[in-house]
Amino acid sequence: MRKTISAAFLFLVIVSLLSPLALAQCPSEGTTVIIKAPAVSKTSNGELIGVATTFSITVAPGSGHVYIETWPLTEVDMQASARLAVQVAGQVLGVDMDKYDVYIQVKSDAPTIGGPSAGGTMTVGIIAALKGWKLRDDVMMTGMINPDGTIGPVGGILEKASAAHSVGATLFLIPEGQRIQMVQQTEQTQIGPLVQVTNKVEPVDVVEYAKERWGLEVKEIKDIYDAVFYFTGHRIEKPQAPESISIDTSFLKDDALNDYENTTKYYKEVEQKLKDSDVSYSSYTLLRSALNQADLKLKNAKDAIDKGMYYTALSLDFQARITIRTVEWSLEAQDNRDIENLLKSIDEDIKITEKEAESRTIQGITMLQAIAASEQRIEEAKRYLSDAWAAYYKGDYWNAIGNGAFAYERLQTAKFWAGLGEKYANGDAISRDVVKGVARDYLDNARLIVTYITSMFGEAALQDLLSELDKGESYYEEGKYSAALFSAIEAQARANIILDTIGIDNETVLRDKLNSMKQDAKTAIAIAQSQGIYPLLGIAYYEFAQSYEEQMGIDNLVTAMTFYQYAKETSTIFLQNKGVPKIESPATPAVPLINTTSTQTPIENETSTQTDDSRRNEAVIYASGALLAGLLLGIGLGRKL
Repeated sequence: MRKTISAAFLFLVIVSLLSPLALAQCPSEGTTVIIKAPAVSKTSNGELIGVATTFSITVAPGSGHVYIETWPLTEVDMQASARLAVQVAGQVLGVDMDKYDVYIQVKSDAPTIGGPSAGGTMTVGIIAALKGWKLRDDVMMTGMINPDGTIGPVGGILEKASAAHSVGATLFLIPEGQRIQMVQQTEQTQIGPLVQVTNKVEPVDVVEYAKERWGLEVKEIKDIYDAVFYFTGHRIEKPQAPESISIDTSFLKDDALNDYENTTKYYKEVEQKLKDSDVSYSSYTLLRSALNQADLKLKNAKDAIDKGMYYTALSLDFQARITIRTVEWSLEAQDNRDIENLLKSIDEDIKITEKEAESRTIQGITMLQAIAASEQRIEEAKRYLSDAWAAYYKGDYWNAIGNGAFAYERLQTAKFWAGLGEKYANGDAISRDVVKGVARDYLDNARLIVTYITSMFGEAALQDLLSELDKGESYYEEGKYSAALFSAIEAQARANIILDTIGIDNETVLRDKLNSMKQDAKTAIAIAQSQGIYPLLGIAYYEFAQSYEEQMGIDNLVTAMTFYQYAKETSTIFLQNKGVPKIESPATPAVPLINTTSTQTPIENETSTQTDDSRRNEAVIYASGALLAGLLLGIGLGRKL
């Protein structure tokens, strides 16, 4: 009896110690594929060599879980890479991966297995398992999988080519742009009793080298579509935007014309106030320089209007108004009490606007997109007001006014988007629970991609990205689901760009990437329109991206990429089917004029002339201004309406 109990107890202990992964390795049904990928390992003397890694991938009906078993060891990036591979496979095939479980077994002779360079291979395997396609066993590949399906750069190409040859591969796929590898060569020269060691770097053409040495064919591939074709012989059709689609912001024309006229008038009024003031020479010079920058923004806004780029014009007006308002409030503030009253007035305005947003009933997806933009801008206004108060309590009145001006103007744009949302109110009411669910999905996806990046580069270099994501989580916990959604979108877009541009320092290659993102954004807008939705926010961002694309320099190209990514994501939010249906030709709805510009300020001037005390306060306000002139001169750069 004791032996029976002991045996039963031992059995229960063993079962309890088995991980969920171990218990999940035998799915009741599903498809399994075997695919190999090359890896790089170090020998005992530190030499890098290529080794083969075997992936056994099973996809079975389930509930969206990803199970990974590795031998001998795995790095954290393997888990993030596997999850991203599952996500991309689902997007490429238009399959809801929440209805499947994916089981991945990894075996390698390398002591530690890293994930990023095998991301593309895992994605191919998952797609093949989902479709029931056979894989060629004489093909291998290396390359990260990016969220948009492109294949990202990796290291150790030569060693991996050797590994591919060693297991019988005849075709080796590598990321586009990595054909030429820089290899370090060490040369020793005998000079009398001395030995001179020289290190030099030489370019090696992997295609020619592998062909000549092993008879191995090496091909560069751009994306997962190419990879799947070479492994399976099946060509998955890429989403294509129709030629007939029209993307323009004419629905904002009246707003842009009216806003430009009002902002120009406001500029002239403040310019005259500055001329009539008795501020010191140094203060006058600083404020005059700031107004010159605002004037340049207005000239650019006029050029944008002439080109029919109305959202860009509105955004440039917005940037100009921040500076103009900062100058005006700096002139009008007689002492710190005026600044305190100013910030209190902005705070009250934010609370009223926020309360209106909470009570608003959302009708239709187009309205939902506009209201989401509005809520995100309310949250941004609150952050800048918080910064203004922090500066105020430190006695830094210059930055208190500057941040207050930004908060005020940002709040006006929140009202603008809320107004657009009201004009587009059409359709069934959408509950907060719907927005909550979508926000949760986007936050989770963004967290996955950011984890993938931090596993390669660490968190220290990505604090801004992590901060954006954490901000989204905070909004979600506070019930600000629209703001949470937009923070997740921004974090995900920026993360995608980091992955897409790793190792690129050539503007020509960067422009190729940009053109691909531009096409994706155009396709997304077409998808939304085909489903009866007018993605006004996506169209606006698309145009704003174009305005940066026209400018020179890598920084402007990256900004353009960012807004093309925003355009893509915001256009397909809340869509039930993100596939590519037949494109219709929806009519562009007319949006009546919405006036958001006011030259009135919360400051009430009690006197028309400055006293000696106010002159002393002027010195306090401008004391840090000479050092922080960038607040005025550079504020709002790249800022969207």
